Amino acid sequence: MEPTPRPSPQFEIVPREGRGRVPAWGWLVGAVVFGLLVGGGLAWWLAKPTVGSPEARIAESDRRLKASQAQVSELQQRVSTLTRSDQITRDANRDVQAMLADKDEQIASLRADVAFYERFVGSGAERKGLTVHSAEFEREAGGSWRYQVVLTQSLNRGAVSQGEMKFDVEGVRDGRLTTVKWDEMQQKPAAAGQQYEFRYFQRLGGSIVLPAGFTPQRVKVALRGKGANVDTALAWSSMSSPGE
Repeated sequence: MEPTPRPSPQFEIVPREGRGRVPAWGWLVGAVVFGLLVGGGLAWWLAKPTVGSPEARIAESDRRLKASQAQVSELQQRVSTLTRSDQITRDANRDVQAMLADKDEQIASLRADVAFYERFVGSGAERKGLTVHSAEFEREAGGSWRYQVVLTQSLNRGAVSQGEMKFDVEGVRDGRLTTVKWDEMQQKPAAAGQQYEFRYFQRLGGSIVLPAGFTPQRVKVALRGKGANVDTALAWSSMSSPGE
C-alpha cells in the first residue's frame, strides 16, 4: 500500500532576523540616564559637608544657635511670667501693709479716745464744769492751719452744753507782740463762732489763716453759752500723732 501524501501547510513561520537585539538609540538613552544618576549622586556627595569641614561646622553652629535662641525665648517668657507674679505679690503686700497701718492708727485713736473719756467720766475722775481741755494745731499744705479744740464737762452728766466757740492767737510779728483775731483768721468780717452741743465732750475742728511772718505762742479760747461763759488761755501746741 502506498503512503498517503500529507497536505501542504497553509502557513509557514519564517524567523525574522535581528529580533531580541537592543537598538543603538536604546543604548544611547540608557547611557544618558545612567550618567544623570551618577552625576546627581556625585553632586550630592560633593555638596554634603563632610565631618570636620568648615561647612559642617557652620551647619552645626547654626543648629546650636537656633536651639539656644529657642531656649532663650523660653527663659525670657518664664522671667516675664515670674516678674508679673512678683509684681502682683509686691502690690498685694504693699496694700496689706497700708491697710494694717491704717488699722493700727484707728486702734491707737480709739484707745486714746477711751483713755481720754475715762479721765473725766470715770468713777475716780474729778468732776468739772464746761472746760477747754485742749487746743492743737497742724500746718496744712496751702499755708493754713488746721485746729482741733476739745471741750469737756462732767459736773452735770445729764445736762447738754450748748454755745459758740471763738479763739484768738497771740504771738510775735516783726519783733512785736501781736494778737490775731478770730475774724482775721477766718478772713471774714464779723465771722460767726463755731457752734458746740454735747453732754460729755466734743471735738471742734476747722482751718484758720495766720499772717505771714507771724509766730504763734498762745491761744485764747472763749466759750459763750447758756449760763456758762468760759475764757481759757493755752500754750500753742502742735497736734500729736495717734498713740502719742
